[in-house]
Amino acid sequence: MKIEFVERNYDIGERLKDIITKKVNKLDRYFGADAEARVVCKLENKTYKLELTIKNKGLLYRSEVTGENMYENIDLALPKIERQIIKQSEKRRDKFLKNAFDEKDFLFLEEKPAPEPKEIVKTKQYSLDPITVEDAKEFMEAIDHDFYVFLNAETNQFNIIYKRRDGELGLIEIDKA
Repeated sequence: MKIEFVERNYDIGERLKDIITKKVNKLDRYFGADAEARVVCKLENKTYKLELTIKNKGLLYRSEVTGENMYENIDLALPKIERQIIKQSEKRRDKFLKNAFDEKDFLFLEEKPAPEPKEIVKTKQYSLDPITVEDAKEFMEAIDHDFYVFLNAETNQFNIIYKRRDGELGLIEIDKA
């Protein structure tokens, strides 16, 4: 596997590069040598962030971890990637090496991840009255959800307001076709 390292406000160092390379190369069991990995290490506000992205035959696997040091971060990122690989393996066997899943043990996971829900088990319907973004924020907080869909009174567009991982809010504006 080809591994590209990117440093942002952080010096990776040869020892850490060697450890990351050794651990990431274990994933060759699934992909082979033609996969590409990109490891971004950065220091933001005294927090160490590691982003691991792997591309293989048109599929993308990504993990982003923040913690107290990069050595722990790589150990947290790899199980996330392996979980994504195993979930995709059911659907896309042709994208992995033939014998990749013959062994019963996983590289970084203790057990096989639970399957994703495949059916819609509940449907809700409601009418969208035009409201402001400020009102949508209040409604989202009132119902204690991570997102809220609304018709923006100012733009007459469908919008989704959502809570981001960093605690801030995001807004998705959807144009009517």
